[in-house]
Amino acid sequence: MKIAVVHDWLISRGGAENTLAQILRLFPSADLFSLLDFIPEGERGFLLDKKTTTSFLQKLPFAQRKYRNYLPLLPFAARRFDLSSYDLVISSSHAAAKGVVTRPGQLHICYCYTPFRYAWDLREQYLGETGLGRGVKGFAVRAGLSLLRDWDVANSRDVDHFVTLSEYVRDRIKRAYNREAEVIYPPVDTELFTLNEKKENFYVTVSRLVPYKKTGLLVKAFSGMPGRRLVVVGQGPDLEKIKKAAGPNVEFRTQLDKKALALCLQKARAFVFAAEEDFGIAPLEAQACGTPVIAYGKGGLLETVRGKFADERITGAEPMTGIFFRDQAEACIIDAVRKFETLKFDPAACRANSLRFSEENFRSRFKAFVEEKLALL
Repeated sequence: MKIAVVHDWLISRGGAENTLAQILRLFPSADLFSLLDFIPEGERGFLLDKKTTTSFLQKLPFAQRKYRNYLPLLPFAARRFDLSSYDLVISSSHAAAKGVVTRPGQLHICYCYTPFRYAWDLREQYLGETGLGRGVKGFAVRAGLSLLRDWDVANSRDVDHFVTLSEYVRDRIKRAYNREAEVIYPPVDTELFTLNEKKENFYVTVSRLVPYKKTGLLVKAFSGMPGRRLVVVGQGPDLEKIKKAAGPNVEFRTQLDKKALALCLQKARAFVFAAEEDFGIAPLEAQACGTPVIAYGKGGLLETVRGKFADERITGAEPMTGIFFRDQAEACIIDAVRKFETLKFDPAACRANSLRFSEENFRSRFKAFVEEKLALL
């Protein structure tokens, strides 16, 4: 059987790329396609050092740094891949990879992280980050993104089966495409992020510093609690803005390798998170380290954190791995931290919860899904 695996773009390694890595481990003989690939030679081990077939976008000016400016070209680029000789096509997609052309008799399974992210829920963030949202140009780009949304819906009909990362996104796929999707949670590296029961007196958050992550909100909340220390791990366009609002009890660590990150998560008293996430890998990495979570109670985290809201009555009858706050507001974060400090959390229970999302579990479930659909051909 000839297998093609198609990814949107390979610029850096994140959650989608870790999922892609596990798919490649399942199908090591597969050929890899990606609209763009700028992963350096020495860092390609997670891709099994495969050579990637890329699109014409690879050769466009400033493609590595300005690839989001080429969003209107993504559908055209994806459809130019020749996949006619393959029996099974697996697309790993939050943008255009699922729009590849397949022929009758081929099986196309899409692991869909979300409907085309920049044409749907992150449209305004995209316009802000690229500076394309103002004036006549902004009007034209908005019209183009509307066309992308129409294209996204149309091409979703060519996918035979959808898999997605949470019930939260499954509902979004249903609303956007009127298609059903199987939920197979993405992989978490529970071998690198290991249990540590000895905690230190600081809180930690890990994310890219962009507006929708709401890291600035966490920083303001902790700056109003000078007796509590917050460590912010990450970098991004909002870094300097967030730093200006930070009190002396907030520490920034812009670059940590995986081992240093694991050590930080292992020592933290709790992981704090204010974003509305589709899934949320970092809170699960924290739980794998035995560290409980204080998070905004919406999105995928309601599926990955066992907890209750800070304003609810908590009896302690069942082990919790975190606590939620209802609104993205400083006062709600402060109340949740104070409530958290009145409760006891078992690091071993946090670790046990994270194991539901291990890489091994992902591979086992995804393999079974693919085999089931192949058997129906």
